[in-house]
Amino acid sequence: MSDVESSDPGADRHSPKRRRISAYDSDSSSRRYSSADDNGERRIYRRSSKSIGCNDLPVRRISRSSDGSVRDRDHNFHSRTRSSSGNHAIHTPPSDEDIATPPSYKPLKINYKQKFILKGHSKGISQVRFSPNGKWIASCSADGTIKIWDAVTGQHKRTLEGHLAGVSTIAWSPDSNTLASGSDDKAIRLWHRATGKPYPAPLLGHHNYVYSLAFSPKGNMLVSGSYDEAVFLWDLRARRQMRSLPAHSDPVGGVDFIRDGTLVCSCSTDGLVRVWDTATGQCLRTLVHEDNAPVTTVRFSPNGRYILAFTLDSCIRLWDYVAGTCKKTYQGHINKKYSLGGAFGIGGSEGFIASGSENGEIIFWDVKTKEIVQRDIGHKGVVCWVDTSPTQRGTLVSGGLDGTVSIWVDVNEPEHALNGISKVKQEESTGTNCLNDDVTVMDGVIPNGVSGYGGDDTILNVRRSSFEDGIPPKKSDAMEED
Repeated sequence: MSDVESSDPGADRHSPKRRRISAYDSDSSSRRYSSADDNGERRIYRRSSKSIGCNDLPVRRISRSSDGSVRDRDHNFHSRTRSSSGNHAIHTPPSDEDIATPPSYKPLKINYKQKFILKGHSKGISQVRFSPNGKWIASCSADGTIKIWDAVTGQHKRTLEGHLAGVSTIAWSPDSNTLASGSDDKAIRLWHRATGKPYPAPLLGHHNYVYSLAFSPKGNMLVSGSYDEAVFLWDLRARRQMRSLPAHSDPVGGVDFIRDGTLVCSCSTDGLVRVWDTATGQCLRTLVHEDNAPVTTVRFSPNGRYILAFTLDSCIRLWDYVAGTCKKTYQGHINKKYSLGGAFGIGGSEGFIASGSENGEIIFWDVKTKEIVQRDIGHKGVVCWVDTSPTQRGTLVSGGLDGTVSIWVDVNEPEHALNGISKVKQEESTGTNCLNDDVTVMDGVIPNGVSGYGGDDTILNVRRSSFEDGIPPKKSDAMEED
């Protein structure tokens, strides 16, 4: 597999089976939803006949520069400069020394242990997120609820109810006081963390499931991605849609803001990662790997120089989006059916990447060497999402299709060596979902009527996927073949 991307408009697609990232389903099914087992399967759309590209160009109409990098026609990515009018420059390309392993490099050493198992959701977990101040953890689920937990003690604080279907995505505001959620009911809701109450009116505009959300660093904008193949930018002060980006030709799997708020990246099961200017709405770069695997999640690196892309070929790729090249590929986990998410972290003085796997493991890679430095069983089944604490170094949270949330600590970190896993050993382990004897199970209160929310037993959670036994579902109004 080459790490230099290439895209031939006439080339064959990566696989004859284009999967739809779908939703949790119960025993009953309808024409709109695919049937699934009790755990639910999140399916991938077949590619639609609609083809939308940057600036109304076909999505595969990509030109090449003299150095072979892929770029959008009519946009010179490197020529953008910062001026007093408010246009923002893109970070300059890093040199080879930024990527190469220095001679004084010390091997990454981490040792994460499971500290708490948090129970309370009645269906699978779609996402888990640390608040920016590191004090809280939010989890969302196919049961239509969001739960907030204390990140240190694991105590359940409150349950947020209001969506009419499964919740697929959540995002924290920079001040950690507001939580945004996106659901299969096509609505985006904003919540007061302290009270658990929603803001008066939801953000409406998407025509299909809302699948991914991210706040801008200043908290004045929200970006959303949906199954309707669009990316929306929202003005949160005016509570209105600022801009609609015709981003992709398949459902949008992930979106993220860069740390200064000037750029947004998006990805889709059409195999493309795109970078957008938030001020103008212009598509500045299209990234596509030669294998053209569906991309389900994207995240900017903490320094803003790279984009981490999770794909359904069991690879995680680190892109230099300025040069348009794939710098590193991380392998060793299983990711062929489900939309998984991970995060950057720091162990000692070196960086790592953490991600879940479809076999229940959590995998840790050394960012520089690409080596797996730790792998451990995290859940009974698919680990859908992993996030690292922005303030509590050596703390990690994971969520899985088993409906549980787990808090992990790195016992190599000084703050956890005495107060972390050794303290947990003195506590009583309860429940039947303990994965080892050193884990404390914390229960969240499950509200009445969550199962079959509103009397509808076909509630979905979109954060999972694929055709059962590899057999594509029948064509419907929600799915279109090539």
